[in-house]
Amino acid sequence: MKTLRSVLRQATVLAALPAALILPACSDDDSTPAPEQGRVMLVHAAASANIQVTALLNDQTVGQLTYGQNSAYLNVNAGSPTLKINNSAGQTAATQALTVAANQSYSVFAYAPTATTVSLLPVADDLTAPAAGQAKVRVVHLALNAPNQVKLSQQTVAGAVDIPGVTATFPASGSATTAASAFAPIPSGAYNLLVTSGSPSVTVVAVGDGTGMGTNGTATATATKNYEAGKIY
Repeated sequence: MKTLRSVLRQATVLAALPAALILPACSDDDSTPAPEQGRVMLVHAAASANIQVTALLNDQTVGQLTYGQNSAYLNVNAGSPTLKINNSAGQTAATQALTVAANQSYSVFAYAPTATTVSLLPVADDLTAPAAGQAKVRVVHLALNAPNQVKLSQQTVAGAVDIPGVTATFPASGSATTAASAFAPIPSGAYNLLVTSGSPSVTVVAVGDGTGMGTNGTATATATKNYEAGKIY
């Protein structure tokens, strides 16, 4: 899964992950059923901790992330594992018990509810494949000091046109379940997407090509990205 970024940067799989352990075959008498598992992806979106952080799951390091990066999906035993985010000095900046269901995928965002604190926001990911000829997109609002509610819109010659169903509210001033929109289908193709607010929609930041960088080093109002059929962003 890819995520959009400008203020919300495009996530890139960069964290080093432990290799899977392959157990030797054993007889039926001493075999132990494999535990049911879910999958968890960790995303560093905490502007107040714009440094490399270490993510630990049940006190075991699972990745080191800089601001704007995410891990790949990690296989996690179903249950209530504890996730910690430690700063470069090894101090715990945030900790939270997660609820992980079997065969369910989650994104857990480290974000800044204030200018000096870090919190964790777990979001269930519906990774059902898009219909033929379509991609799926969502927006997650974790931008401190941005408008309370934002939307995802498409830039057209007539102005910004909202994508239905892609609205999110900053979790510090609303329910945490509203901080991430649902995934919404769009026809595959090239789009110039914007994060907007209000009615009529006013641009908060341009998504651009998804890297957060335009020709002048910033997201631009003219950059586009090709959203491929069958993919989730």
